[in-house]
Amino acid sequence: MATCDRQSPAPCSRSPNSRLPDPTSTSASIDVLLHPTAATPAQAIRSRGSYSCGRCGLPKKGHICPDGGGPVSAPRIRIRRRRALSFDVDPVSREMVEKAGVVEILNGFEKAAEGATVLPVSCMVEVLRRLSPKELMRAAAVCRRWRGCVRRVWRSAEELRLRVLSRSQMGFVGSLLHRCAGLSRLTLRMESDVDATMLACVAYSLPNLEAFEMNMAENAMNRISGYELCRFVAMKGFLSSLKFEGCSNVGSLNITSSSLTTLWLSDLYCVSKVALKCPNLTELSLDFCQQENDTTDLVTMMECLGCTCPLLRNVHIASIRLCDKSVFALTSANLRSLRMLSLVLGSRITDDAVTSIASCYTNLELLDLSGSSISDNGLRMIRNVLPNTLSRLLLSLCPNITCNELQFAVTQLPLLQLIDCGMSIRDTSCQYANSGETMCFPINGNGHKIRHLELSPTKSQKNYQKLIIQHDSLKKLSLWGCSGVDALYLNCPELNDLNLNLCTNLHPEKLLLQCPNLKDVHASGCQDMLIGAIRNQVANEFAALKTLLPCKRLADGTKRVLALHSAHQKKPNPTVHH
Repeated sequence: MATCDRQSPAPCSRSPNSRLPDPTSTSASIDVLLHPTAATPAQAIRSRGSYSCGRCGLPKKGHICPDGGGPVSAPRIRIRRRRALSFDVDPVSREMVEKAGVVEILNGFEKAAEGATVLPVSCMVEVLRRLSPKELMRAAAVCRRWRGCVRRVWRSAEELRLRVLSRSQMGFVGSLLHRCAGLSRLTLRMESDVDATMLACVAYSLPNLEAFEMNMAENAMNRISGYELCRFVAMKGFLSSLKFEGCSNVGSLNITSSSLTTLWLSDLYCVSKVALKCPNLTELSLDFCQQENDTTDLVTMMECLGCTCPLLRNVHIASIRLCDKSVFALTSANLRSLRMLSLVLGSRITDDAVTSIASCYTNLELLDLSGSSISDNGLRMIRNVLPNTLSRLLLSLCPNITCNELQFAVTQLPLLQLIDCGMSIRDTSCQYANSGETMCFPINGNGHKIRHLELSPTKSQKNYQKLIIQHDSLKKLSLWGCSGVDALYLNCPELNDLNLNLCTNLHPEKLLLQCPNLKDVHASGCQDMLIGAIRNQVANEFAALKTLLPCKRLADGTKRVLALHSAHQKKPNPTVHH
């Protein structure tokens, strides 16, 4: 190892003007102390050779320069490209971007990889905004720039619809909601059991939440109690809409909120106390379980609505415990702003309750008394009191009304646009009681359904009726399950939707449709000849013939009609299609 003698320094062949390394320089002083021989001027000015070609900038090893005959150019500065810009192995595939609707985004990034102008962040955010949450998380793993764009998408999101699988953990949901601190509308589809932990996660992650909806899968259970639900509403000062399913463990309700305007609770069971102190509430929907041992006091609940919720406009209550007393309590509440009233499954609601409704609420636009025991007298009071406001009338599963009074009611209600009389005009030879086969029937008014109804056929005398309807404003007519109608004559120029499902006794020669704007005809479970009669009458005046039975298109390819079954082909059982 070379050493340096301080007493007799070795002569050096350097010019007088050459300088030694600056002792104040850190790198130079370290170099001198560790490697004294490196301090000589001849060695200080020498540098390591370049591994790149001086002409083209490519590596020298095994390289034949194409510009070998030309002059030597200055070394070109190589920009090291980021690995994330290699789109051959891009985790976010071209299919994801095509789903976003902007295929040109890949071309833009390929140009960016070559050194061209990079796509603006605002455009990138607009593309990523159209992806699902799962695809957004995949896009965040591409590179730092994409991760920043995804973070901006999460922060600017206003609405999120999320399906929580059974294998998902609460920590994952919490981390996802924490990214969307500015979220105002949240919809959760729960496929696993849920408890108050989910409510706490939503409450602390989303301080500005305005609308919250939770839907339960078939096998999932909602374990949230009434106290926990009321505490959640009290914590969210901006919450205006709350829709919950599977509220069988609520027990009691004592909700107090000045911002809540919409409240939907379904599958309620044995609620001991219902106290709603929501002065700005405008829409209320309470769907109770259809069990005979339900002990909910509906009368007391109805009486309190007038004092605690004076601004109610839409009220929907589905319970087999509905009776005349509960309707009297609702009318005594004197809800002056009430416009839509739906009292479903109240088999003990009679014409007396209709009289009370007609005398108190004269501005109703929707009236749903499906499943009640009203007769022609109640229908007569409806058409006499509400001729100037009523636009939707739903009377399905009301076996005491007849075709004669129904067609008179339609004539005297000029603003009527929708009428549902499903399973009301039935063949008495195939009458249904409350036992036997379980079926599911739709209630087409405000989106609610009669979830389960057990039916069993009983033998009686046949009694068929004829229905004649002539109306200038009627748009939807539902006669599903009206097996007691054997003749139908319609003259409705604005009618566009006709439901004839399970009209098994309707004769093709007694059908007359004068509806030029008819688009959809539902004819599941009808006779093959009736399908042919509908096809011949409407011809090119409707867009599609919807049915659950096998169907085929006409020769011109425009219409779908029922395909005739062969002798060896078994017809499926009639089902309700909506």
